[in-house]
Amino acid sequence: MEHTHRLSENATRLLALLDALLAELYGERNGHRHATLDAQFERDLGFDSLTRAELFDRIERAFGVRLPVDVFASAATPADVVRVLADAHAHAQPQAFADDEAVSMSPAAAWPVDVDTLIDALRWHAERHPDRVHLRLLEDGLTATPLTYGELYWRASSMANGLRERGIDPGDTVALMLPTGLDYFVSFAAILFCGAIPVPIYPPANLAQLDAHVERHTPILENAQIKALIAFRPAVSIAQLLKLRVSTLQHVFTPEQIAGREHLPPFRAAADDVALLQYTSGSTGTPKGVMLSHANLLANIRAMGDRMRVDATDVLVSWLPLYHDMGLIGAWLAPLYFGIPAIVMSPVAFLARPALWLRAISRYRGTITAAPNFAYERCARRLAALEPTEFDLSSLRFAFCGAEPVNPDTLRAFAARFASCGFDARALAPVYGLAENTLGLTFPTPARGLWVDRIAREPLNASGRATPAPGDANALDVPSCGYPLDGTELRIVDDGEREVAERQVGRIEFRGTSATRGYYRNPAQTARLFHDSWRDTGDLGYVANGELYVTGRAKDMIIRGGRHFFPYELEKAIERLPGVVTGGVAVCGGADPVSGTERVVILVESDATDDAACERLRASVNDVTAALWGMPAEQVSVVAPHGILKTPSGKIRHAATLEQFERHAGRLPQAPASWRQFADLAAGSVAPFGRRASRRAAHVLRGLYCWALAALLAPALWVLVAYRKDLQDNWTLAAYACHTFLRFAGVRTNLIADPDALAAGPSIVVANHTSYMDVVALLALLPHPVHFVAKRELATRPFVGRFLRALGTRFVERREYSRSVEDEARLVAQAAADDTLLFFPEGTFTRAAGLAAFRLGAFRAACVAQRPVVPVVVSGARAVLRDGDWLPRRGEITVTMLAPIRPDGTDFGAMARLRDRARGAILAHCGEPDLRDGGGQRVEFAPAA
Repeated sequence: MEHTHRLSENATRLLALLDALLAELYGERNGHRHATLDAQFERDLGFDSLTRAELFDRIERAFGVRLPVDVFASAATPADVVRVLADAHAHAQPQAFADDEAVSMSPAAAWPVDVDTLIDALRWHAERHPDRVHLRLLEDGLTATPLTYGELYWRASSMANGLRERGIDPGDTVALMLPTGLDYFVSFAAILFCGAIPVPIYPPANLAQLDAHVERHTPILENAQIKALIAFRPAVSIAQLLKLRVSTLQHVFTPEQIAGREHLPPFRAAADDVALLQYTSGSTGTPKGVMLSHANLLANIRAMGDRMRVDATDVLVSWLPLYHDMGLIGAWLAPLYFGIPAIVMSPVAFLARPALWLRAISRYRGTITAAPNFAYERCARRLAALEPTEFDLSSLRFAFCGAEPVNPDTLRAFAARFASCGFDARALAPVYGLAENTLGLTFPTPARGLWVDRIAREPLNASGRATPAPGDANALDVPSCGYPLDGTELRIVDDGEREVAERQVGRIEFRGTSATRGYYRNPAQTARLFHDSWRDTGDLGYVANGELYVTGRAKDMIIRGGRHFFPYELEKAIERLPGVVTGGVAVCGGADPVSGTERVVILVESDATDDAACERLRASVNDVTAALWGMPAEQVSVVAPHGILKTPSGKIRHAATLEQFERHAGRLPQAPASWRQFADLAAGSVAPFGRRASRRAAHVLRGLYCWALAALLAPALWVLVAYRKDLQDNWTLAAYACHTFLRFAGVRTNLIADPDALAAGPSIVVANHTSYMDVVALLALLPHPVHFVAKRELATRPFVGRFLRALGTRFVERREYSRSVEDEARLVAQAAADDTLLFFPEGTFTRAAGLAAFRLGAFRAACVAQRPVVPVVVSGARAVLRDGDWLPRRGEITVTMLAPIRPDGTDFGAMARLRDRARGAILAHCGEPDLRDGGGQRVEFAPAA
């Protein structure tokens, strides 16, 4: 009874609070809208993320509780909130930032200046100080969980082994759909450790966004040819829907499912290997996956660190999302490289309680932080009532502002509001960057502060000239974004690719060591990106005194009557009108075939529905437009909240919004109910599921066909060779049968042979072992007969033993020591007697890609008999028939015979040297990771217990 009474009381108070917020939000236009327990916050009440955060802030103050942070994103209706309020745990007041200093947080004394990859950078730190704290994860914005370098390396190496065991090979692409947390950092590192390429995508916040997530992610995953997707448990249903639609997606894992049992060394990546696919949040429907190599990432991180003058005392605090380059590279990979502590919280925690960001800076003495413009505005507005003693921001020396247009008034307001908290306005630093240059392109110098160029509007709009106008009250303030980073060049060009004069607006282009090589599997967009050696940013701006000033996106610029207008300033001015949703204004330029110029279309999100209210709002919008641009818009339309399309980072997709608006005859459709989204997605998945099922059926039929072909060839070959004594004829017949099988099974074959290998004469051949198909390929492609060396157990198997003996196979004992010594002596004698022996020195093969340690038997025979070793590389066989699979796939197998290696002695040291030289040659050509577990290559350190 008491629980039921509390539910009823909480519901009544909550609905009253909601009605008050609705009245405040929509004023007199709220006559038709009242809160009910089952009303959807987004669909029915029109609440965006900022309004939800305001609501939950009021709930916490009104009810005297602290809600779990995940409720801010997961609660879809007031009924969900009532259930949480009734829970006694909701009333617990956890101590902010629980004491967690048991693990050392001492700063690094240096960083790895000579490493070539991110993998090497992490290993460098983990080997030297495994117990040093790398990250502190502020879970629920409060409780801090430390993650050390050693623990990150240890867990990542374990998960990487799990990925290898499940068929993830070097060069595969793996998507990450995880929220900020320990699993994200470990999974990202694990993907790199197994030589695959991570592809971050943003995780869904609630089911109301289901259709948008599936529709937006499907083309990205298709373009990236994603092989596996790692998702957190609540998102598995979305991941499975994506699996139906993405033809290459074979696996959906949660992090718990892929923890391996062993801790093997990471893949030895090269500096130019792709380390990350960063899909840009552009407004076009064509996915653009920016290819960033290890060299790109390290060059940009080092250049940003040099400009900031990073040292061992720095501490970075961030809530930025990890699917965005500013959060992933700037707020994680950069601290990882420099060895400075990073304090990380989720974006949801910041949106729910902006004060947590500033409290974290204060608590951990943060020196560096970064956020978009809206975050500074939100703190200056929402935290105005807090006492100055709440925070101590005196430690901050860099507070970056980027990822969206910078409003100088916002930064001034933030500096003024928190000056009493010790905040130094010189820490504010507007910056400019883009994914195509890894992250940063221009940064200011330290302690510079906000620097604004005040320019006249009319010359800018008429001719693109940035004319200083310091005394003009109507002038436009454009913030400086600093100077190009070291290793990066920048220029401003006109439409004819000619460099323009200083203070003339043009297209911003760049080149340098951080610049991408292009977009993944998108040659058309890559061609548009490049202008000779320069890359086009798609942004417009000008240079004055060597500093960059950005005026807007080229595709968003509106040309009207020969004048150039940028939408951002007008959008912000319209947002300040009563009843307009924050961030809910899109100023677009649509083609006008009559005038031959562009017409201005302004879409305004508001809850106004009656004609009179809409007309008053349209008139107010045109008054603002005329005041700023000197003329009204051709069309102003009032649309429902959430109608304007945005990128995952919150930027307005102007072109896509206008296209949808025009396609729906001047309306923006609202998102349907969750059940309808499920139904639509299920219906839309029928055809992709059918195609996937058809492909699977075709694969099974092809596999059965291959087995039927083998069943036809194998008995005939056995009858022909089993009792014949002529080894040359037997080898020829077996080679013909194997070649026939591979050809009719759809497997292409290639032989690449070093001339010296072909002329080596009697020798010891050593090959990597990847699949049962290795023997078939070697029989089909080797130019001369060899004697395979196989385990003795095969000699006693019916049919198999006699067949192998007919091909001259030599058998060795693996278990009984005395017998194995005798067999090794026999092999030495046979090698000395001009037999060519073929060894698989790994001894076996596994499902996971990689070259294992080599046994010494083959190299002992070579040294004692003084025969050259011919390294042979088998490539592609694992993809045709992986261990554990029984249905061969189409593919291509290449056998590469490398130059012979001669022994330099007969002692044990000579055997080991010969082994290492042969293994090194095979490793360099096989394209698989090094799985050697000897010679100091296994992970030697572990986190402290």
